[in-house]
Amino acid sequence: MEKDKSIMMKNLLESIKLDVYVESKIPEMHVCFLCGRIGYKDLPMKKIGNKWICIDCLRELKETLDSLEEWEQEIALQKEFKKQIERGLNR
Repeated sequence: MEKDKSIMMKNLLESIKLDVYVESKIPEMHVCFLCGRIGYKDLPMKKIGNKWICIDCLRELKETLDSLEEWEQEIALQKEFKKQIERGLNR
């Protein structure tokens, strides 16, 4: 019985230590405003304005922005086709 009480007290002490450690690290943790993941040591984060973004979302955003010119060309083509079709129908 004494041994069980000692183990329980030891576990309780370890739990309290862990809680204190986590509380001390919370200021270093951030939440990605796009995906909601929590960034700490294993997930690098970057502050943009007053919000944080994780490296994975930042990469995805970069890839999207890199292809922006292609999107704009596709939109311009679609508009041009639409104008040609409207001209053909108005004749």
